[in-house]
Amino acid sequence: MSAEPPEMRIGDRERRATDDRLRSALDDGVLTLVEYDERTQQAWAARTQRELDVLVADIPGAAPAPAPTPAKPAEPSRPPFHERIGKAVVPVVLAAVAVFVGGHLVTADDGASVFGNRTVQATPGDPEVQVATLFGRTEVVVPPGMVARTTGTMIFGSTRCEQACATPPGGASLPEVVVDANGAFGNVQVVTPAEAAQGGLRDDDDDDD
Repeated sequence: MSAEPPEMRIGDRERRATDDRLRSALDDGVLTLVEYDERTQQAWAARTQRELDVLVADIPGAAPAPAPTPAKPAEPSRPPFHERIGKAVVPVVLAAVAVFVGGHLVTADDGASVFGNRTVQATPGDPEVQVATLFGRTEVVVPPGMVARTTGTMIFGSTRCEQACATPPGGASLPEVVVDANGAFGNVQVVTPAEAAQGGLRDDDDDDD
């Protein structure tokens, strides 16, 4: 019959762990101060784990540490009110513009320009010219002997008419041609043949060059 192997010796780490447990028992009122002093001395004099186990055998086990409360996920910060309104309004506005311009592009009898330039020649005696433009430029040339009047709506764009819309000298009565210009993000220029020959209407900055 083989002899039992000797117990492994312990060190200060194990003695300190037992001392901590005894101190907790003292703080909880399980041990008196006298009992704590006696057992602490025995703990630091112990040489094996069995000697330490005897000192804490009648002490209730330490209560398990409470499970940490899971942190509540932070709510995403809401953007300012004007930004939320802008994000909601811009798509609606763009959709409305697309519907408005799309309808006029289909019904523009005389010319439509999308992402480009186009020149439309008004016919002498024709009372109306319908044009539409989207991200482009449309030029309407009014023949001599007629005066133009512009109507329609350009969203984020412009309709310009200078000499072609000017009252004839002396207030002479000339046949009128109505230029119905509609669109968005572009411009419509109503010009005389002379203005067209010079490249159309220029911006003020270009006139200063």
